[in-house]
Amino acid sequence: MHAYRSHTCADLNTAHAGQTVRLSGWVHRVRDHGGVLFVDLRDHYGVTQVLADSDSPAFRALEAVRAEYVIRVDGTVKLRDAGLVNPKIPTGGIEVYVTAVEVLGPAEELPLPVFGDQDYPEETRLAYRFLDLRRETLHRNMMLRSRVVKSLRDRMWAAGFTEF
Repeated sequence: MHAYRSHTCADLNTAHAGQTVRLSGWVHRVRDHGGVLFVDLRDHYGVTQVLADSDSPAFRALEAVRAEYVIRVDGTVKLRDAGLVNPKIPTGGIEVYVTAVEVLGPAEELPLPVFGDQDYPEETRLAYRFLDLRRETLHRNMMLRSRVVKSLRDRMWAAGFTEF
């Protein structure tokens, strides 16, 4: 298995149920439901929900992570109950039951959260640009810009232009 991942956070779906997987990414959000921890794990490609209950060997390690920690998890893909399926995301039909966690990069308390669409003053956003660029709207805009520029360059190359 690859040192950091077997799949991206957008790859997994119901066809992967029962498989052992390895994911790496940023901790997007942590929710503690009294003995069961739910963590939304985010990478460049998407978000996957991972979970650990108090019986999991990874529970203590997962309990210590906070938003924007970079972690690697090993676990088993499980189908969500029918009433808990999230149709808004491609991985909404599954979750990963975590058996091992490795913290690849801890994070201090953030000056501005990465999730949500709160508006911050321009100087705050520029001072913490590395965090601002992780926000969903900006990430989506950067990816669109990249695809548009690539399309323009491809068409110009096809028409015989050379870029200097």
